[in-house]
Amino acid sequence: MKGTGKIRVLVVDDSAVARELITKGLSRYPDIEVAGTASDAWSARDKIVLLNPDVVTLDIEMPRMDGIEFLKKLLPQYPLPVVVVSAVTPRGSERALAALEAGALDIVAKPEGRDQRGLEHMLVQLSERIREASRADVSKARTPVPKAAAAGQKPSPAGAGLTGSRKVIVIGASTGGTQVLNRIIPEFPLDMPGTVIVQHMPPVFTRMFADTLDRTSAVEVREAKDGDVLRSGLVLVAPGDLHLRVVRHGVQWKVSCSPGDKVSGHRPSVDVLFDSAAESAGNQAVALLLTGMGADGARGLLKVRGAGGRCFAQNEESSVVFGMPGEAWKMGAPERLLSIEEMTATLIASCAAGTAKAERSALSQSIR
Repeated sequence: MKGTGKIRVLVVDDSAVARELITKGLSRYPDIEVAGTASDAWSARDKIVLLNPDVVTLDIEMPRMDGIEFLKKLLPQYPLPVVVVSAVTPRGSERALAALEAGALDIVAKPEGRDQRGLEHMLVQLSERIREASRADVSKARTPVPKAAAAGQKPSPAGAGLTGSRKVIVIGASTGGTQVLNRIIPEFPLDMPGTVIVQHMPPVFTRMFADTLDRTSAVEVREAKDGDVLRSGLVLVAPGDLHLRVVRHGVQWKVSCSPGDKVSGHRPSVDVLFDSAAESAGNQAVALLLTGMGADGARGLLKVRGAGGRCFAQNEESSVVFGMPGEAWKMGAPERLLSIEEMTATLIASCAAGTAKAERSALSQSIR
C-alpha cells in the first residue's frame, strides 16, 4: 500500500507453477499487487529487503530452509504479516500449524491435483486473508504457547469447583485466534464446563489444531462431530467448512454440524454458533469473542447478552485484529473487554456461582 493504494504482496513458493498461478490469480484483484516472487527463503529475504512488501504468502515445504525456520529468523528482524499457503496433507497441516505458532497470521489450503474449482476457491480465500493480514498488528501475533506435555502425559490443572455447573462456553475467533486459544485452553481445569469453539480455518487444519490443543491441555479437545454431547472437561472445535450449533437435547446440550451458505462471510460462522447458544442455552451461555477482521460474532454476542448470558471480548491492546471484538464493543455486546491473561479466570468465574465475589476471587488468583 506504499504509494499505490494497493496491498503489495511477495509470493514465496519453490514451485514455479504455484508462483505463476498465485501471481495471475491475485492480479485479478484491483486492490492487490504482486510486487515480486521468490523460490526459496534466501531469495525471499533479499526480496523483502528490496521490495518492502505489505504481506508475504509463504509455502512451508521449501529447499535449503523450510518456511517455519524462515519465519523464526525473519519475523524478529522484519515483522511482516505472513499468510501460509499449505498442502492439505497430514504433514502439511501439522507444519502449517507450527508456522502459526512461529508468527504466521493465517492459513490457506492449496487445492489437490488440478482441481480448477479448488484453485478458484483458494485464490478467493487467499485474497481475503491477504486483506486481513494487511490490517493486522503482527507484533501481537507471536504469543508464547505452552510446551507440549511429554508423550502419554497431559497437564492436570486443579479443578475449579465447577462440577455440576450448567453453563455452556462458546468462543469465536479468526485472525490471531489460534495463538490466544493456545494460551487459554491449556489453562482450563478438568471440570471446565463443555466448550465449543469456532476458529476460522480450512478443513483438515481444524482437526490438526484440535489435536495440538489436546496434547497441551488437561481437558479433552477434539474436532466436533454432528451429535456430540457437551460435557464437563470437553472442548469441541468446529470442523472447517461446516456450521456448528449448540442444540438442547433433554437436560443436555449437543452440537449440530451442517453445511449451508456462509453467514457473515464465513463457514463456520461465529454468529451461527452464538445465535444457537442464545436460543438453546440462554442465561446458561458464556460467550467470548476473540481477535479477527470483520464483524462475524458481534451480532451473535449481542444476542447472547440479550438472552441473559455472560458476554466478553478481547481487548484492542492484545488483539492482532480488533475488527470482530471492536464491532461487538460498538454494539454494546460485551460486558467487558479482556486481556489474554484475564480470560480463563473470567470464564471460570462466570461459570461458578455467578457472584461478583467469585469473579473477583478468580481474577485475583490469575494475577498471583
